[in-house]
Amino acid sequence: MKLTLTLSFVVIMLCAAAGAQSQWQRVTNPPPDNVGAVLLLTDGTVVAHQETDTIESLATGTWYKLTPDINGSYVNGTWTQIASLPANYCPLYFASAVLPDGRMIVEGGEDNTCGIYDLGFIYDPVVDDWTPVPPPTGWGYIPDVPSVILNNGTLMISNHGTDFALLDISNLTWTPTGTGKFDPSVKEGWTLLPGGKVLTVDTYSGQNDPTGMNSEIYDPVTGAWTSAGSTGVQLWDSDCGGVGATHEVGPAMVRPDGTVFATGANGCGAGHTSVYDVSAGTWAPGPDFPGNLNVADGPAALEANGKVLMIASPGIFLPPPAFFEWDGSHLNQIPGPFNPVSFNTSYKGHLLVLPTGQILYTYFSKDVEVFTPTGSNYNWAPSAIFTSNVFSRGSSFVLFGNKLNGLSQGVAYGDDYQAATNYPIVRITNLATGHVFYCRTHDHSTMAISDPGVAYTHVNIPSNMETGASYLEVVSNGIPSPQYNITIH
Repeated sequence: MKLTLTLSFVVIMLCAAAGAQSQWQRVTNPPPDNVGAVLLLTDGTVVAHQETDTIESLATGTWYKLTPDINGSYVNGTWTQIASLPANYCPLYFASAVLPDGRMIVEGGEDNTCGIYDLGFIYDPVVDDWTPVPPPTGWGYIPDVPSVILNNGTLMISNHGTDFALLDISNLTWTPTGTGKFDPSVKEGWTLLPGGKVLTVDTYSGQNDPTGMNSEIYDPVTGAWTSAGSTGVQLWDSDCGGVGATHEVGPAMVRPDGTVFATGANGCGAGHTSVYDVSAGTWAPGPDFPGNLNVADGPAALEANGKVLMIASPGIFLPPPAFFEWDGSHLNQIPGPFNPVSFNTSYKGHLLVLPTGQILYTYFSKDVEVFTPTGSNYNWAPSAIFTSNVFSRGSSFVLFGNKLNGLSQGVAYGDDYQAATNYPIVRITNLATGHVFYCRTHDHSTMAISDPGVAYTHVNIPSNMETGASYLEVVSNGIPSPQYNITIH
């Protein structure tokens, strides 16, 4: 359970230039209850878990869905309740992912107010129902653990130790993997790299080295972990060797330039950052956060312009949050939304890249905010290959294209929350009405980022789609493809 401290409420307003328009908007229609973890389904809707973390952590099995309005706006979208988890499973801080077949998995949990921890379930949005996924044999309790979808579509998780397993989603069976790990995976976050390997910053749980700076890479081909070298600065919180070490660490994000920006926690000073060059396999220290700001658990999201948006806070688990962007050279503090919540801090934040290129922000409340970045790099956009430009409502087809999974996972956090968006979203806009319809994609050929080859996904045209001349876009991590002219019958 997270440490939550009672402090006098402090509000920090970061002032933008005079007359500048805020990049934040509060959603017009708030969710029915406090929400935390959010994931993007492949039909363009967002699912959100009912979660509260004030004086006591609390979650239920209740989930809500945010559907954009007919003009494609998430700010003006509406909330509906979807099927709940079984009554004995109310997790908080768990492994999560959207699977390549279009379903969503939730596994384990650090807290469970319903009392049973060794559970997991897959949500199928087509039938609005949950299917149990028992943990690997002998694991028992699965707390807050990192997870990642590998290039071939399998899910990898850990048991907070040095045991790792791969889930075959076709038959829900587990296979052991992950030999040679230097330290337990407690507090870690896992970052999928171009080429399919997985990077992590070691948190030295159980290791007697208060100055350790090792990182590791998992190779799916060999199933083994090996050292990725020193990060150059310490990214996990050792409390400067004191007794208050939390072993927390911040998120790490692949940027389109082939680097990974990794952030750190620090209970005794400023949080450090480091940049990993994927091609060279080397680390270089980045700038420190100002003052005593750092990321002891917290989210990051990749903007369509290549900047990394992240949330920091002072000390370990202390309010209030501060928002930053990394542009590849500079770490810049930016204005955040005005959130009058005394317990808000970095670890309570969740960021999610939307198909519009905006970023959704939740933090255990009914206040849901949308951040609109400035600019987009269309050199990173996906593209599609068509053999026909005429489609029928309610029909399905296979769409081929390039960069369908984008150049990054898009969203990072760590062991408490995973919501990567590296999969294709298909959006159709009717030319006569301007109305926007999202198709459901599923059974993607790959989950690889920066994939140089041709990939494909299956696309289901909505049966309520308006007919007539339209244009179709493929979106990955909020970046749309060119607009392809099509006709809907």
